Amino acid sequence: MSDVRQHADDIHEQFSDHLEDVSVEDVEERLTTLVDEYKVPIDEARRSVTNHYLEEAGLEREDISSGDSEKANVEDVDEPEEWIDLTAKVIELWDPRSDSVAQVGLLGDPTGTIKFTKWAKSDLPALEEGGVYELRNVVTDEYQGRYSVKLNSTTVIEELDDDLEVGNDTSEIEGALVDMQSGSGLIKRCPEEDCTRVLQNGRCNEHGEGEGEFDLRIKAVVDDGIDAHEVIFDKDATEDLTGLSLEEAKDMAMDALDTTVVADEIRDDIVGTYYRIEGPTFGRYVLADDVEELDGPVDAEELLIKARSM
Repeated sequence: MSDVRQHADDIHEQFSDHLEDVSVEDVEERLTTLVDEYKVPIDEARRSVTNHYLEEAGLEREDISSGDSEKANVEDVDEPEEWIDLTAKVIELWDPRSDSVAQVGLLGDPTGTIKFTKWAKSDLPALEEGGVYELRNVVTDEYQGRYSVKLNSTTVIEELDDDLEVGNDTSEIEGALVDMQSGSGLIKRCPEEDCTRVLQNGRCNEHGEGEGEFDLRIKAVVDDGIDAHEVIFDKDATEDLTGLSLEEAKDMAMDALDTTVVADEIRDDIVGTYYRIEGPTFGRYVLADDVEELDGPVDAEELLIKARSM
Protein backbone atom coordinates (compact mmCIF):
# COMPACT_ATOMS: atom_id res chain seq x y z
CA MET A 1 0.00 0.00 0.00
CA SER A 2 1.37 3.43 -0.97
CA ASP A 3 2.02 6.15 1.62
CA VAL A 4 -0.74 8.31 0.12
CA ARG A 5 -3.23 5.44 0.26
CA GLN A 6 -2.31 4.70 3.89
CA HIS A 7 -2.83 8.34 4.85
CA ALA A 8 -6.14 8.35 2.96
CA ASP A 9 -7.29 5.27 4.88
CA ASP A 10 -6.33 6.92 8.19
CA ILE A 11 -8.18 10.17 7.38
CA HIS A 12 -11.25 8.29 6.13
CA GLU A 13 -11.37 6.28 9.36
CA GLN A 14 -11.31 9.50 11.37
CA PHE A 15 -14.29 10.96 9.52
CA SER A 16 -16.30 7.86 8.62
CA ASP A 17 -18.78 8.46 11.46
CA HIS A 18 -19.19 12.14 10.59
CA LEU A 19 -19.22 12.30 6.78
CA GLU A 20 -21.03 9.30 5.32
CA ASP A 21 -20.64 10.42 1.68
CA VAL A 22 -16.83 10.66 1.82
CA SER A 23 -14.99 7.66 0.38
CA VAL A 24 -11.36 6.61 0.69
CA GLU A 25 -10.99 7.36 -3.02
CA ASP A 26 -12.17 10.96 -2.47
CA VAL A 27 -9.58 11.45 0.27
CA GLU A 28 -6.82 9.83 -1.78
CA GLU A 29 -7.62 12.08 -4.77
CA ARG A 30 -7.26 15.23 -2.65
CA LEU A 31 -3.97 14.02 -1.18
CA THR A 32 -2.61 13.01 -4.59
CA THR A 33 -3.44 16.41 -6.08
CA LEU A 34 -1.54 18.21 -3.32
CA VAL A 35 1.44 15.85 -3.33
CA ASP A 36 1.87 15.23 -7.09
CA GLU A 37 0.62 18.46 -8.68
CA TYR A 38 1.53 21.04 -6.05
CA LYS A 39 4.55 19.20 -4.57
CA VAL A 40 3.24 19.60 -1.01
CA PRO A 41 5.01 17.35 1.56
CA ILE A 42 2.76 14.46 2.59
CA ASP A 43 2.50 15.58 6.24
CA GLU A 44 1.40 19.08 5.20
CA ALA A 45 -0.99 17.60 2.62
CA ARG A 46 -2.53 15.39 5.31
CA ARG A 47 -3.07 18.40 7.60
CA SER A 48 -4.63 20.37 4.76
CA VAL A 49 -7.02 17.59 3.78
CA THR A 50 -7.90 16.91 7.42
CA ASN A 51 -8.69 20.61 7.92
CA HIS A 52 -10.95 20.52 4.84
CA TYR A 53 -13.01 17.67 6.26
CA LEU A 54 -13.05 19.22 9.74
CA GLU A 55 -14.63 22.35 8.25
CA GLU A 56 -17.05 20.30 6.16
CA ALA A 57 -18.15 18.30 9.21
CA GLY A 58 -18.29 21.33 11.51
CA LEU A 59 -15.78 19.74 13.88
CA GLU A 60 -12.68 20.82 15.78
CA ARG A 61 -9.45 18.86 15.57
CA GLU A 62 -9.93 17.65 19.14
CA ASP A 63 -13.27 16.06 18.14
CA ILE A 64 -11.58 13.37 16.08
CA SER A 65 -9.09 10.70 17.02
CA SER A 66 -6.20 9.37 15.01
CA GLY A 67 -7.31 5.91 16.11
CA ASP A 68 -3.78 4.84 17.11
CA SER A 69 -3.03 6.44 20.47
CA GLU A 70 -0.04 4.93 22.26
CA LYS A 71 0.83 4.55 25.93
CA ALA A 72 3.23 7.30 26.97
CA ASN A 73 4.85 8.96 29.96
CA VAL A 74 4.89 12.72 30.50
CA GLU A 75 8.59 12.91 29.55
CA ASP A 76 7.74 11.33 26.16
CA VAL A 77 5.63 14.31 25.08
CA ASP A 78 7.84 16.27 22.69
CA GLU A 79 5.63 16.81 19.62
CA PRO A 80 2.23 18.50 19.15
CA GLU A 81 -0.82 16.79 17.60
CA GLU A 82 0.01 13.27 18.78
CA TRP A 83 -2.62 10.97 20.31
CA ILE A 84 -1.48 9.22 23.48
CA ASP A 85 -2.66 7.41 26.63
CA LEU A 86 -1.45 8.70 30.02
CA THR A 87 -1.65 7.41 33.57
CA ALA A 88 -1.31 10.51 35.70
CA LYS A 89 -2.15 12.21 38.99
CA VAL A 90 -3.95 15.56 39.13
CA ILE A 91 -1.49 17.81 40.96
CA GLU A 92 -3.60 20.97 40.97
CA LEU A 93 -6.57 22.57 39.25
CA TRP A 94 -6.70 26.20 38.06
CA ASP A 95 -9.58 28.51 37.25
CA PRO A 96 -10.44 28.32 33.52
CA ARG A 97 -10.15 31.63 31.65
CA SER A 98 -12.64 30.70 28.95
CA ASP A 99 -16.19 29.33 28.91
CA SER A 100 -15.03 26.77 26.34
CA VAL A 101 -12.79 25.14 28.98
CA ALA A 102 -14.31 22.92 31.68
CA GLN A 103 -11.12 22.23 33.61
CA VAL A 104 -7.45 23.18 33.39
CA GLY A 105 -4.60 22.14 35.64
CA LEU A 106 -1.43 20.14 36.11
CA LEU A 107 -0.95 16.39 35.70
CA GLY A 108 2.06 14.42 36.90
CA ASP A 109 3.64 10.98 36.70
CA PRO A 110 7.04 9.62 37.83
CA THR A 111 8.72 11.27 34.83
CA GLY A 112 7.44 14.83 35.29
CA THR A 113 4.45 17.17 35.04
CA ILE A 114 2.35 18.58 32.20
CA LYS A 115 -0.56 20.99 31.81
CA PHE A 116 -3.95 19.64 30.75
CA THR A 117 -7.08 21.24 29.33
CA LYS A 118 -10.52 19.60 29.31
CA TRP A 119 -12.98 21.14 26.87
CA ALA A 120 -16.47 22.02 28.11
CA LYS A 121 -18.17 20.51 25.07
CA SER A 122 -16.44 17.15 25.67
CA ASP A 123 -18.96 16.39 28.46
CA LEU A 124 -16.37 14.34 30.36
CA PRO A 125 -16.51 13.58 34.10
CA ALA A 126 -14.71 16.03 36.38
CA LEU A 127 -11.17 15.30 37.55
CA GLU A 128 -10.37 15.78 41.24
CA GLU A 129 -7.15 17.09 42.75
CA GLY A 130 -5.10 14.19 44.08
CA GLY A 131 -6.93 11.69 41.89
CA VAL A 132 -5.07 9.22 39.69
CA TYR A 133 -6.54 8.54 36.26
CA GLU A 134 -6.04 6.46 33.17
CA LEU A 135 -6.54 8.97 30.33
CA ARG A 136 -6.93 7.30 26.95
CA ASN A 137 -6.93 9.19 23.68
CA VAL A 138 -5.67 12.64 24.63
CA VAL A 139 -3.97 14.93 22.10
CA THR A 140 -0.71 16.78 22.69
CA ASP A 141 -0.18 20.50 22.11
CA GLU A 142 2.72 22.97 22.36
CA TYR A 143 3.19 26.64 23.23
CA GLN A 144 6.64 28.23 23.43
CA GLY A 145 8.23 24.82 23.93
CA ARG A 146 5.89 24.02 26.82
CA TYR A 147 3.87 20.92 26.00
CA SER A 148 0.36 20.15 27.20
CA VAL A 149 -2.42 17.63 26.62
CA LYS A 150 -6.05 18.22 25.73
CA LEU A 151 -8.95 16.05 26.85
CA ASN A 152 -11.68 15.95 24.21
CA SER A 153 -14.91 14.20 23.28
CA THR A 154 -13.01 11.04 22.25
CA THR A 155 -11.06 10.80 25.54
CA VAL A 156 -11.84 7.97 27.95
CA ILE A 157 -11.30 8.68 31.67
CA GLU A 158 -10.91 5.86 34.21
CA GLU A 159 -10.21 6.69 37.86
CA LEU A 160 -7.70 4.38 39.57
CA ASP A 161 -7.43 3.41 43.24
CA ASP A 162 -3.62 3.53 43.22
CA ASP A 163 -1.51 6.50 44.26
CA LEU A 164 1.22 7.74 41.94
CA GLU A 165 4.57 9.32 42.76
CA VAL A 166 5.23 12.45 40.74
CA GLY A 167 8.75 13.13 39.52
CA ASN A 168 10.64 16.43 39.56
CA ASP A 169 11.37 17.69 36.06
CA THR A 170 13.23 20.87 36.99
CA SER A 171 16.65 21.37 35.40
CA GLU A 172 19.50 23.71 36.30
CA ILE A 173 22.27 24.41 33.81
CA GLU A 174 25.27 26.73 33.81
CA GLY A 175 27.13 27.55 30.65
CA ALA A 176 27.69 29.80 27.67
CA LEU A 177 24.83 30.77 25.41
CA VAL A 178 26.49 29.77 22.13
CA ASP A 179 23.69 30.08 19.59
CA MET A 180 20.26 31.61 18.99
CA GLN A 181 18.12 29.48 16.71
CA SER A 182 15.70 30.48 13.98
CA GLY A 183 12.24 31.30 15.26
CA SER A 184 13.70 33.70 17.83
CA GLY A 185 13.00 37.38 18.23
CA LEU A 186 9.74 38.98 17.09
CA ILE A 187 7.33 36.29 15.90
CA LYS A 188 3.64 36.05 15.07
CA ARG A 189 1.21 33.51 16.50
CA CYS A 190 -2.13 32.29 15.19
CA PRO A 191 -4.91 34.59 16.49
CA GLU A 192 -7.51 31.80 16.68
CA GLU A 193 -8.81 31.06 20.18
CA ASP A 194 -6.83 28.34 21.97
CA CYS A 195 -4.30 28.15 19.09
CA THR A 196 -0.80 29.41 19.85
CA ARG A 197 1.11 28.05 16.86
CA VAL A 198 3.79 30.23 15.33
CA LEU A 199 2.87 31.41 11.82
CA GLN A 200 5.18 30.24 9.05
CA ASN A 201 5.13 32.69 6.13
CA GLY A 202 1.90 34.12 7.50
CA ARG A 203 0.20 30.73 7.72
CA CYS A 204 -0.92 28.51 10.59
CA ASN A 205 -0.66 24.79 9.89
CA GLU A 206 -4.14 24.27 11.31
CA HIS A 207 -6.09 27.46 10.57
CA GLY A 208 -4.45 28.68 7.36
CA GLU A 209 -3.48 32.27 6.57
CA GLY A 210 -4.03 34.93 9.22
CA GLU A 211 -2.79 38.31 10.37
CA GLY A 212 -1.30 36.88 13.54
CA GLU A 213 -0.44 38.41 16.89
CA PHE A 214 3.09 39.51 17.80
CA ASP A 215 5.06 37.69 20.49
CA LEU A 216 8.65 37.70 21.69
CA ARG A 217 10.82 34.68 22.44
CA ILE A 218 14.34 33.27 22.32
CA LYS A 219 15.26 29.71 21.30
CA ALA A 220 18.83 29.34 22.50
CA VAL A 221 21.56 26.74 22.81
CA VAL A 222 23.50 26.76 26.09
CA ASP A 223 26.73 24.75 26.33
CA ASP A 224 27.70 23.64 29.85
CA GLY A 225 31.03 22.22 28.70
CA ILE A 226 29.66 18.68 28.39
CA ASP A 227 26.28 18.91 26.69
CA ALA A 228 24.41 21.45 24.59
CA HIS A 229 20.96 22.28 26.00
CA GLU A 230 18.09 23.83 24.05
CA VAL A 231 16.49 26.59 26.14
CA ILE A 232 13.35 28.59 25.42
CA PHE A 233 12.76 32.05 26.90
CA ASP A 234 9.11 33.14 26.70
CA LYS A 235 8.08 36.79 26.34
CA ASP A 236 8.52 37.63 30.03
CA ALA A 237 11.88 35.85 30.27
CA THR A 238 13.07 37.45 27.03
CA GLU A 239 12.10 40.93 28.25
CA ASP A 240 13.86 40.33 31.58
CA LEU A 241 16.99 38.97 29.89
CA THR A 242 17.37 41.64 27.21
CA GLY A 243 15.60 44.67 28.67
CA LEU A 244 13.71 44.88 25.37
CA SER A 245 9.91 44.94 25.67
CA LEU A 246 7.50 43.54 23.11
CA GLU A 247 6.30 47.05 22.25
CA GLU A 248 9.87 48.27 21.76
CA ALA A 249 10.60 45.27 19.54
CA LYS A 250 7.54 46.05 17.41
CA ASP A 251 8.61 49.68 17.07
CA MET A 252 12.12 48.60 16.11
CA ALA A 253 10.80 46.27 13.41
CA MET A 254 8.43 48.94 12.11
CA ASP A 255 11.21 51.51 11.83
CA ALA A 256 13.40 49.07 9.90
CA LEU A 257 10.49 47.51 7.96
CA ASP A 258 12.09 44.20 8.90
CA THR A 259 11.34 41.92 11.86
CA THR A 260 14.75 40.22 11.69
CA VAL A 261 16.46 43.29 13.19
CA VAL A 262 14.99 42.29 16.56
CA ALA A 263 16.62 38.86 16.50
CA ASP A 264 19.91 40.43 15.35
CA GLU A 265 19.81 42.93 18.23
CA ILE A 266 19.11 40.20 20.78
CA ARG A 267 21.79 37.90 19.32
CA ASP A 268 24.46 40.58 19.62
CA ASP A 269 23.44 41.12 23.24
CA ILE A 270 23.36 37.56 24.57
CA VAL A 271 25.51 35.19 22.48
CA GLY A 272 28.78 34.55 24.28
CA THR A 273 27.38 35.33 27.73
CA TYR A 274 27.42 32.84 30.59
CA TYR A 275 24.17 32.10 32.46
CA ARG A 276 22.72 29.95 35.21
CA ILE A 277 19.27 28.86 34.04
CA GLU A 278 16.66 26.96 36.01
CA GLY A 279 13.28 25.74 34.83
CA PRO A 280 11.13 22.75 33.92
CA THR A 281 12.10 20.38 31.14
CA PHE A 282 9.54 19.68 28.44
CA GLY A 283 10.74 17.18 25.87
CA ARG A 284 14.12 18.40 24.66
CA TYR A 285 13.61 21.97 25.90
CA VAL A 286 14.39 23.67 29.19
CA LEU A 287 11.94 26.51 29.89
CA ALA A 288 13.82 29.42 31.43
CA ASP A 289 12.02 30.43 34.63
CA ASP A 290 14.99 31.77 36.63
CA VAL A 291 18.02 33.26 34.87
CA GLU A 292 21.22 34.70 36.35
CA GLU A 293 24.10 36.15 34.34
CA LEU A 294 27.50 34.75 35.39
CA ASP A 295 31.09 35.80 34.99
CA GLY A 296 32.93 33.41 32.74
CA PRO A 297 35.62 33.15 30.09
CA VAL A 298 34.28 34.35 26.77
CA ASP A 299 36.15 33.42 23.61
CA ALA A 300 33.93 34.68 20.78
CA GLU A 301 35.73 32.69 18.07
CA GLU A 302 35.54 29.44 20.04
CA LEU A 303 31.87 29.97 20.81
CA LEU A 304 31.12 30.64 17.16
CA ILE A 305 32.85 27.42 16.14
CA LYS A 306 30.76 25.52 18.69
CA ALA A 307 27.54 27.11 17.51
CA ARG A 308 28.21 26.29 13.86
CA SER A 309 29.06 22.68 14.68
CA MET A 310 25.66 21.99 16.32
